[in-house]
Amino acid sequence: MKTRKCKVLVVGAGPGGYVAAIRSAQLGMDTVIVEGERAGGTCLIRGCIPSKAMIHAAHKFHDLAKHAKKGGHMGISIPGPAELEMAALKGWKDDIVDRLNKGVEHLLKNSGAELITGWAEFKDAKTVVVGDTQIEAEYVILANGSVPIELPFMKYGDGVISSREALDIDEKLEHLVVVGGGYIGLELGIVHRMLGAEVTIVEAMDSVLPIFDKELRRPLELFLKKNKVKVNTGVFAKGVEKLDNGKLKLNFIDKNNADDESKMQSVEADRVLVTVGRRPRSEGLAATGVALNERGFVKVNDQCQTNMKGVYAIGDVSDLGEMLAHVASFQGEMVAEIIAGTNRAYNPVAVPAIVFTEPEIVSVGLSPDEAKEAGHPVITGKFPLAANGRSLTQEAEKTGGFVRVVAREDDHRILGVQAVGTHVSELVGEWTLALEMGALLEDIAGTIHAHPTMTEMTHEAVLATLGHAIHIA
Repeated sequence: MKTRKCKVLVVGAGPGGYVAAIRSAQLGMDTVIVEGERAGGTCLIRGCIPSKAMIHAAHKFHDLAKHAKKGGHMGISIPGPAELEMAALKGWKDDIVDRLNKGVEHLLKNSGAELITGWAEFKDAKTVVVGDTQIEAEYVILANGSVPIELPFMKYGDGVISSREALDIDEKLEHLVVVGGGYIGLELGIVHRMLGAEVTIVEAMDSVLPIFDKELRRPLELFLKKNKVKVNTGVFAKGVEKLDNGKLKLNFIDKNNADDESKMQSVEADRVLVTVGRRPRSEGLAATGVALNERGFVKVNDQCQTNMKGVYAIGDVSDLGEMLAHVASFQGEMVAEIIAGTNRAYNPVAVPAIVFTEPEIVSVGLSPDEAKEAGHPVITGKFPLAANGRSLTQEAEKTGGFVRVVAREDDHRILGVQAVGTHVSELVGEWTLALEMGALLEDIAGTIHAHPTMTEMTHEAVLATLGHAIHIA
């Protein structure tokens, strides 16, 4: 067995790991990064990127139906309905993933970081074995990521799938059942509905996306209803049966009658997609000695340091911050600079969250209710997409969305911004920057926003919060 010694060892080449490795190498440190699958991790290979490609394609297919109607749409007509070839769609999505995977590999190589493919087996906190190579490091960055949670009574396989398998479907489905009404389940459920499948949502909570307030959820709930997505809330999934016709039957029951099997309901489907959350990939870390919390996340401080000297944990596997790709990337860059001697800590004012449903939902900072609960004197303002020219030219107003600003009444410091609507995800950068810099309402009000763009809605929502919006009565 050969031995490779290095300054920094990164385990996992997802959005946290590969950023950490690149930055470490940029800073002149001998860096090795180990990945068991493909560089890019869950987000790039089987999560954020392929799902957004599928969402874009689904929108294209769904929109073409408008042009196939008698008289067409926008003055544009096509002679008949669009045809869907799922295998070709999957191939197009896979091409995007391949390009980005090669891009990450190139960036690692160009920075001087060495990528080793294989699963890392820890011998101790700073020693791993990958194939026939033993790697010994001065510093270790754990970027193991996370995996979908598997329900013990509904194991993956034989038609019961996770988000990973859902992105590799190469045939058009007749009926998809989604267990879990969170962002992953809704994003993928809406994709398949736009592609022509019947979709049924089964959610244990009393609403889909319960992390968002009712006002933000309402346009999405109306879209689901309008597009005949069947939503069952307040119900427990109870298991899956394989039918003689090859279909699956999902059994579920109202949580208020969970002990009365005579009240059991069921629905048939081609696939049952289980999206009930993700768990840290922390199994196999026992040899490192790092401390885990009760849910299996690696315990870290505000510099992502574990209880083991020289060992850090970032991204989904750590107990610091939300399980989001941009959080992992931020922490990866931060830890590399800490190892190099820079004094940094993870303490963001706000972290943006986006749900790429139709309509999209975006939130950064505090909602009105959260601000009030925190003791802030609150003022709010809203501006509808229907009053924005650019939104109308893109038909983004059809979903009934809006931009909402939350600020302190006394000093006008912006506490949060939320939005729901088509394309609103592209607006979140300004909002996050505003919160991070401690912006006041007057700072945004005094900034010229280009016309015609959707960014004008931020300006108008701020003016509405101040009580003098221009383009709404």
